[in-house]
Amino acid sequence: MRGDGRLLVPTVRWVGIDVIVLNGGSSAGKSSIARALQLLLPVPWLTFGEDVLGAALPQSGANAVMTFGPHGEVEVAPGYRPLGEAWYRGLAVIATAGVGLVLDEIFLRGAAGQAELAATLTGLDVLWVAVRCDPAVAAAREAARGDRVVGMAASQADLVHRGVTYDVEVDTTTTTATDCAQLILDHIRRAQRAVDHQDRCAASQRK
Repeated sequence: MRGDGRLLVPTVRWVGIDVIVLNGGSSAGKSSIARALQLLLPVPWLTFGEDVLGAALPQSGANAVMTFGPHGEVEVAPGYRPLGEAWYRGLAVIATAGVGLVLDEIFLRGAAGQAELAATLTGLDVLWVAVRCDPAVAAAREAARGDRVVGMAASQADLVHRGVTYDVEVDTTTTTATDCAQLILDHIRRAQRAVDHQDRCAASQRK
């Protein structure tokens, strides 16, 4: 570990990004894109999603903080907030240590959810990615999976994007996870080339 607390491990700073946030509704294809990114990135990155947090939460009884409505609505109790905030802080610690993260998110509160995560990731370079999918296609995937509450995909398809701002958008309706991951990396590389060009121009002007 370095004196500043960052780990002595290879990172993907060559593209100037610490965290890639994939936001989209249930069954939109975020997890598949995250796995595809892990295969395409030149060094190991970690991926965490809402499913990981959800599995760690109390599932029943008086301490349950997340329930599902008859049409796939997600309802959270007040007790969820401190748990969610602690989860975000833990992810920020990992990224600050120099380990790249791909986060599979579902911003049920739209822009407010993005603002909460952004505040926790202050000081880190974050790429915000919209993962869109036609609601009917997402619903069909949901039915085929059999491990989701019916109606969740359709109810979240547009809800999670309300007011959220993005650096890049992908659509999995007809595009594979691998192609979406490649589009994301292409965007990062183009942005980095533009920054490098600006730096070279600035350096030449100082000579």
